Amino acid sequence: MTFPSVRAVLLILNPTAGRRRRGLVDAVVRRVRELGWTVDLIETAAAGDARRIAETCDAARYAVIAVAGGDGTINEVVNGLVQRGAAGPALGIVPLGTANVLAHELGLRFSAIALARTLTAGQEILMRPGEAKGVGRARQFSLMAGAGFDAKVVAGVSAPLKRRLGRAAYVWRSLVEVRRYRPVRYAVEIDGTRHEAASVIVTHGRHYAGPYVVAPDAGLGNPLLHVCLFERWGRSQTLRFGLALLLGRLSRTAGYRVIAGRDIRVSVLSTAGEQRCQPVQIDGDDALTLPVTIALAAGAVRLLRPA
Repeated sequence: MTFPSVRAVLLILNPTAGRRRRGLVDAVVRRVRELGWTVDLIETAAAGDARRIAETCDAARYAVIAVAGGDGTINEVVNGLVQRGAAGPALGIVPLGTANVLAHELGLRFSAIALARTLTAGQEILMRPGEAKGVGRARQFSLMAGAGFDAKVVAGVSAPLKRRLGRAAYVWRSLVEVRRYRPVRYAVEIDGTRHEAASVIVTHGRHYAGPYVVAPDAGLGNPLLHVCLFERWGRSQTLRFGLALLLGRLSRTAGYRVIAGRDIRVSVLSTAGEQRCQPVQIDGDDALTLPVTIALAAGAVRLLRPA
């Protein structure tokens, strides 16, 4: 990567995500400065701060915007940077969150020196984020949008519970959702062809929930999205899919398939007595409700990964 003459990083820190790993943040800042770069650190105070900072910061002053936080904070910064296009600062990651899916996707090592080297001499990926459009709203994603079981799990995990339990909050909520399972059916249209599924994940990357692989052929620089269809209904099928994911066998599991596409629409087909307003998770946050249309965004973001 060729940087401009200015060697400066704007580090956006989510203090909630960084509470347990502030030592890593401080070590990365120290290492980046040792490499001859300037680091300015700004802490977020409320939802939306990270997006606003990314959208309005001085691109002539900073070569890199780094995010010290989880996938939700990174999503905010992606939503801000995509408004600026490829001329905006490059995006680097200091992973602090619960799942850190994007960190796994980029192949980041969780050490201060490795992260500092990526911020200052990393390789660029030009990524067009995905974009999900609901009723009157649109949201970009670097990783995924999901409807069905995983979206209900995400919707059921409150911010205080996530802060208190971390990843265990999602395990607990998954058990709750399995117990209260209802066979909701979704219509998934991919480039004009209709499919049905019990759950669906539209992904821009290979990974899900950390290091687990859902779409082996996907990639952040890929011009296609990958639609993961969980086609079998029932509590036992949900548990079977979950176990296959953990064991690395999901792509070979009956009733599961991945279809690449450009234009996707997801809607509710039948609710089995549940409310028709079904949630949609975006990069691990409860963000929209069905129906949604999904495609690649018009703008692009420059992501940094290890050289």
